[in-house]
Amino acid sequence: MNPNKGRIIELPKIVDPRGNLTVAEQMKNIPFNIERVYWTYDIPGGERRGGHAHRTCEEIIIAVSGSFDVEIFDGKDKQTYHLNHPYQGLYVGTDVWRTLEDFASGSVCLVLASELFDEQEYIYDYDEFLERVGCTK
Repeated sequence: MNPNKGRIIELPKIVDPRGNLTVAEQMKNIPFNIERVYWTYDIPGGERRGGHAHRTCEEIIIAVSGSFDVEIFDGKDKQTYHLNHPYQGLYVGTDVWRTLEDFASGSVCLVLASELFDEQEYIYDYDEFLERVGCTK
């Protein structure tokens, strides 16, 4: 997978007997300015999240609690990442289809995004995505 499309980013893990701490800083260990932060939780067993790509928005996806899988596809390469460490984030670049699934009970998925929400920026139609990235079925 092209690292500009998807890769694991190690975030600082500060170990302390009172409890560990991890920090995410824009343009330091996050490769973009953070414009939006959101999280999903209480996801019923068997449900999927994602199922879209972004035209211009970059994201870091973090399992801050529990675990889940993220499958990403850039039109050429497909990769599945199992996220289960709050000190690791999955960078997902533009024009990458992502699907999140297999959520463990109690999982919390935190997303750091490079842009504010804009419905027009999303690609929800898989065929439109394939055409955009120059992939034939």
